Amino acid sequence: MSALTWAVAAVVTDDTGRVLLCRQGRGERRFALPGGRLRPAESPVRAALRDIRAETGWDIDLVDLVGVYHLTGPAGEATAGRVGPLPDVLVHVFRARAAGVQPAADPPPGCRLSWHSPDVLPEAVTPLTRAAVTDAREGRSGVLHDVSRTPGVADAASPAARPAEAGWRATDPGGRSGAGQPPEQRGEATDPSLRP
Repeated sequence: MSALTWAVAAVVTDDTGRVLLCRQGRGERRFALPGGRLRPAESPVRAALRDIRAETGWDIDLVDLVGVYHLTGPAGEATAGRVGPLPDVLVHVFRARAAGVQPAADPPPGCRLSWHSPDVLPEAVTPLTRAAVTDAREGRSGVLHDVSRTPGVADAASPAARPAEAGWRATDPGGRSGAGQPPEQRGEATDPSLRP
């Protein structure tokens, strides 16, 4: 079983319904939802409010939970400067509104922010972003969705988003409950490949 990291993201919309996306770094990076990793003993709600303000400068109002997304990748996938496979990421994705008509603070360098119609997303968007924006646009809440880091790869165990069922528990491939407990967290994500 791959290591597991917990993260948050939000489908942040403005008064016209556009979605806020962040493009990290230089070159051919993909657009992603704003968000980040949870800190030790931090709730997903607090992490979303903190991470989105830190990354974008925007204060947001959380509306509800779009869903929980399990981001996976090929077992041997690695990035430059990283040893071993990337961890799986369990991402709480919220539906949120921008509070105000402009950011409350200047965003830090490194994240190029832009607003997009949810019906016409850029070509270069992460698979998780595409899935979460689609679910949010269609008014879904409480979905459970497996998403592959590799664009175009569907997970056979999760052919479509589905509403959360009462009593749902995370289980590992062997069927043992309790999998998905957050490992010891180690600060902020600095590896762009771990972004939701």
